[in-house]
Amino acid sequence: MSFLNYLPLCIILLFSINTFAQSNLKSKARLAPDYHNLDFWASHPAKVDSADAVPAQSDLINLQEFVDVDVFFIHPTTLMKNSKKNWNAFLDNHKLNKKTDKTTIKYQASIFNESCKVYAPRYRQAHYRSYKAITKDNKNPKVKKAFEMAYADVKAAFQHYLENYNNGRPIVIASHSQGTTHSMKLLKEFFDGKPLQELLVTAYVVGMPIQANMYTALKPCENASETGCINSWCTYEWRGKPKYEEYYKGAIATNPINWTIDGTYASCEDSKGMVIRPFKKVKPKLMDAQSKTEDGIIWVHKPDIPGKILMMSKNYHIGDFNLFYQDVRENVALRIEKYFQSINIAHGNK
Repeated sequence: MSFLNYLPLCIILLFSINTFAQSNLKSKARLAPDYHNLDFWASHPAKVDSADAVPAQSDLINLQEFVDVDVFFIHPTTLMKNSKKNWNAFLDNHKLNKKTDKTTIKYQASIFNESCKVYAPRYRQAHYRSYKAITKDNKNPKVKKAFEMAYADVKAAFQHYLENYNNGRPIVIASHSQGTTHSMKLLKEFFDGKPLQELLVTAYVVGMPIQANMYTALKPCENASETGCINSWCTYEWRGKPKYEEYYKGAIATNPINWTIDGTYASCEDSKGMVIRPFKKVKPKLMDAQSKTEDGIIWVHKPDIPGKILMMSKNYHIGDFNLFYQDVRENVALRIEKYFQSINIAHGNK
């Protein structure tokens, strides 16, 4: 029998092997991450990563090697690419991982590198369209499963952190956007009225509305130095309103310049500084802010920066953290100082 007689069978076998290989690759990528492996951490004190960065033309310093507090940072959605198939990220998607590292890890997680060791897990984040489905009352069960898969990874990463790295060290919880969707649950499950709450310095859970009455023991922070409490804000241009206002009513609205929740206005003179692209300078005195407590948002005026004419959207969601980069950086240092002071007082130390 000639080779031509075997050709159809060979084609079928090659196609089957290739299909199996692709299916097997996808199934492996969908497996839960192993947080013993540093590849599954976007930021970790044991590796060099984007959270180690500081603006080049600044006097800021990365001091993670010397600090006594940890921050567990949950990054926002970076899975934006059009796709009708994948509801969750593949953790071996190197292009997506690089995007995450060069954006949110560099411009948000790095805020904490002078006061905290930075732990930021990679997780099988839900696709951006999952939120669109929620706001449209989409009953697609895949949406619920997408968020459940993402939170399962975040929870597993936090448990791994507690079991392997924490060693009784104080903790800051920080997150943005989808990260805050998950940190809301994490705070409820691990901290609210639980023994671990004693280790909570503070939380900066930003970019999603968090109802002020959501927790039993955890309360909104009311000033710049309070500890064991929650800071949260969603940023809009002056007099702007969220598209889905009902989600924001009654939410915590922390002013990230003066750290009040009572509507007290903070002028540009009080702003410590923003960091925008390129990651070079801290630019102070360009942001003002006023918390709109009844609407659950904060209002700011458009900052006087190059390209401001192109800032058409009144939703400043993408800048929730880095518009107040230095404000948060200095505030976390203050709260850590107050936390240790309270510990010393509780133990009778001066």
